[in-house]
Amino acid sequence: MIVITLTDCPPALRGDLTKWLQEINTGVYVGQVSARVRDELWKRVRENAKSGRATMVFSTNNEQRMDFRIHNTSWEPIDFDGLKLILRPSPARIKKLSELRTGFSKAARKRKSRQMSKRTHGSKPLPDTYIAVDVETTGLSATEHEMIEIGAIIVRKGQIEAKFHSLVKPTAKIPPAITALTGLSDEILEREGKKLADVLPAFLTFAGDLPVVSHNANFDYGFLRFACKHYGLPLFSNQCVDTLALARRLVNDVKNYKLATLLDYFGIEANSMHRSIDDCLTTKQLYEKLIELRQGKE
Repeated sequence: MIVITLTDCPPALRGDLTKWLQEINTGVYVGQVSARVRDELWKRVRENAKSGRATMVFSTNNEQRMDFRIHNTSWEPIDFDGLKLILRPSPARIKKLSELRTGFSKAARKRKSRQMSKRTHGSKPLPDTYIAVDVETTGLSATEHEMIEIGAIIVRKGQIEAKFHSLVKPTAKIPPAITALTGLSDEILEREGKKLADVLPAFLTFAGDLPVVSHNANFDYGFLRFACKHYGLPLFSNQCVDTLALARRLVNDVKNYKLATLLDYFGIEANSMHRSIDDCLTTKQLYEKLIELRQGKE
C-alpha cells in the first residue's frame, strides 16, 4: 500500500494520481500498486509539483516494514542505526542547506534577484554555447541511490564540439527495473564502469563554467552536487537552463512535460531513451525547438 500527500501542488497532478489511487481527503491519495507504478507515480509528482511539497509512504520488506520519499521540504531522511528517520533541521541548518542547494553566495543571490526583476522589461537571451548534461541513476533519491552513467555534450551555435561519457560502477546491485529501463546491468558496469571518484573530477573539468542545458535539471544537479560534497569537490553550480521549466512556460497543449512527451510533441526522433548521451542529444534538439517557439512568441 502507498499513501501520497500533496501540498500547494498543481491541480493537474490530481488527474494523474486518481488513475491509480483513491483520494480520501484533499491532497491525500491511497492505493495498492506495483513498485514500478509507484516509482513512475513518484517521478510524475516530482516533475509536476513545481514549488509544491509532496510525501509518499509505502510498505516494503525492511525492519520498519515501510519506506518514504519527500520532495521540496527542508526535512531530511536520515539513517539511524539501520532505521530510516526524518530529521527536522534547525533554522541555522535550513539556511545552510538553502545556500548549498542553490550554490550561490548572498551577493550572488542579490545579483540574481536583480536579474529576475529585469525580466519584466524583456526576455533574457538563452545561451547558444552550452553543455547539455544527463545522468542515469539507480533511483530517484540523490542521498539513497547512485549515478551509473554521466554524459555531456558541448554545443556551440548548434554544432556539437565535444562529448563526455562514462559508465560508473555503483557500490550496490542495480534494481531490475533500472536494468530494464536503461539496458545497463551489473555485469556491464563491472566490466566497463569506472569509479565515481575518478569520473566526477573529469566531468567537472570537461564542463568548466559553461552554462548547462538539462531536462529536469534539479534531478541531475541533485546527484552531481551530492557527489561533489561526498568527495570534497567544488559544488557543481553552473548557470542552468532547464528545458522542463522552459517548456512549461511555452507549451500548453501536452498531457505532461516528460522528455518523451515533448519529443513526440515536436516530432523529434530519439534513438533511445534513458541513456545519457542519447538524452543529451535529444535535449539539445528540444532546446532548439523551444528557442524557435520562444522567438515566435516575442
